[in-house]
Amino acid sequence: MRKDNQSCVSEFILLGLPIQQEEQGLFYALFLAMYLTTVLGNLLIILLIRLDSRLHTPMYFFLSHLAFTDISFSSVTAPKLLMNMLTQSQSISYAGCVSQVYFFLFFGCNDNFLLTSMAYDRYVAICHPLHYTTIMSQRLCFLLVIVSWVFSSAVALLHTLPLARLSFCGDNTLPHFFCDLSALLKLSSSDTSVNELVILLLGTGVITLPFLWILVSYGRIGATILKTPSLKGICKALSRCSSHLSVVSLYYGAIIGLYLVPSSNNTNDSEVIVAVLYTQVTPMLNPFIYSLRNRDMKGALRRTFSLS
Repeated sequence: MRKDNQSCVSEFILLGLPIQQEEQGLFYALFLAMYLTTVLGNLLIILLIRLDSRLHTPMYFFLSHLAFTDISFSSVTAPKLLMNMLTQSQSISYAGCVSQVYFFLFFGCNDNFLLTSMAYDRYVAICHPLHYTTIMSQRLCFLLVIVSWVFSSAVALLHTLPLARLSFCGDNTLPHFFCDLSALLKLSSSDTSVNELVILLLGTGVITLPFLWILVSYGRIGATILKTPSLKGICKALSRCSSHLSVVSLYYGAIIGLYLVPSSNNTNDSEVIVAVLYTQVTPMLNPFIYSLRNRDMKGALRRTFSLS
């Protein structure tokens, strides 16, 4: 059966998680709890930032967008995974698979760009505190967020449009719990050199350059902190960066482990496990990191509950 004269298959089979059949019920409950925690935790962050005027600052403006992106990023894969585990159906339509690739890349890239914007905000706050309100104006914050969303959409389209032109006339089994772009390219019966070139070029721009920008920002922050004469000043500066630095470490640690480790060392199972880490675990942990390690968020939480 053809799909728009490009694909010989009408659906793909997702093999899901590398677990035994008798463990399905346990892992279904685990992933359902993780997904609900992700949604509710990040919604709580958005609500607190909206309700508490003390959190109406550039850092928390970016954090509210990051929380919404984390909910969306997890929602691209988790509901389908849970549905497949519940119904024992492993199929996903061709159109659904391509759509999943688009939104996965869209929200994944947006996460990346928002973390970069937050790193710049921390750099300005610590290295140029007297000019912070001037530099991090409302106009700049809105511009950075808009650029993040628009650029993420463009990147996702640049990957998805060439993918939609490929033919899939052989095996339609994906050894994954979602439609992973690299796994799809391996199944294609067409020439994928253009797709691989796009991945190489955009991968450098979308992952490496923002990561280098974050490293440079924290390098400058570190140099500024070392010049601080008092221990109290050093602790204060570190506390302002610790939450963001923890999230960056989780996010990029998983990506580096998956994409920068030689592929010969990566089995399908290990790739699936690392994918679970950055698609489900990291979005779930972000609310805990920003609430438990952030005095402003803890204060807003106490004030909100005391008012209610």
